[in-house]
Amino acid sequence: MGTLPDLAVTGATGQLGGQVARLLAAAGSPQRLLVRDTSRAPDLEGAAPVVASYADPAQSRAALAGVKTLFMVSAAEAEDRLHQHYAFVDAAAEAGVQHIVYTSFFGAAPDCTFTLGRDHYATEERIKASGMDYTILRDNFYLDFLPLLAGEDGVIRGPAGEGLMAAVARADIARSALTVLRDPALHVGRSYDLTGPENLSLATAAELLTAGTGRTISYHNETLDEAYASREPYGAPPWQVDAWVSTYTAIAAGELAGPTSSVHELTGREPLGLADFLAEARTL
Repeated sequence: MGTLPDLAVTGATGQLGGQVARLLAAAGSPQRLLVRDTSRAPDLEGAAPVVASYADPAQSRAALAGVKTLFMVSAAEAEDRLHQHYAFVDAAAEAGVQHIVYTSFFGAAPDCTFTLGRDHYATEERIKASGMDYTILRDNFYLDFLPLLAGEDGVIRGPAGEGLMAAVARADIARSALTVLRDPALHVGRSYDLTGPENLSLATAAELLTAGTGRTISYHNETLDEAYASREPYGAPPWQVDAWVSTYTAIAAGELAGPTSSVHELTGREPLGLADFLAEARTL
């Protein structure tokens, strides 16, 4: 196989990791794609797929041997996700990885309202204690998710009140990550809050979605009891329902508000707002 690239990217079969991998390939940066199934890895110039799983430390250590810079996309939502993160971070340090770039969440804290944000904070702390250089990308709510929040009846339901969020496009996160990964030494020890250019309430988002998609979208502000009741038919485990509901209550609490200049600082371009994001989506 020869010498593998010393830049490793996780999540290349998913949305964000896939975008980052494609940008790196387009920029001519060789990369090692860490995937659970190499047959699903994207076929990219200069990319070498290697099998790795966050939950398998021995496999991860082998896959990361010789890696200098690692892009770590947070694992799929699962009850044991934090355990998986810890195992993978520890494996990276043991394998000799020099710099880890982690996709965290805006406002991650041990007591933040969004329950999964607490796991992100704990992962950040594990990384900081690992001895590796690090850069943290704290992503706001994805603009990409907003059109998916509406039910079949066109109603977005959740207890977000009139709270605001500075939602960000995955594409802007990927472009920001590209900048960091191509010259990681410039970003050692930095945490970037990645947001869109505007504060949005869900009511305003519904209006923009209506204008941008041609589908009538509205927002219904649920009570907490209504939120849990409306999600009960999905049969999801309690931790997952808590995560779903707390996405909205975090917005209500103002914890996702506050546009930053980080995307512009990293990419040299303004981040997409919801209207522009929808306009771009229509041209694809």
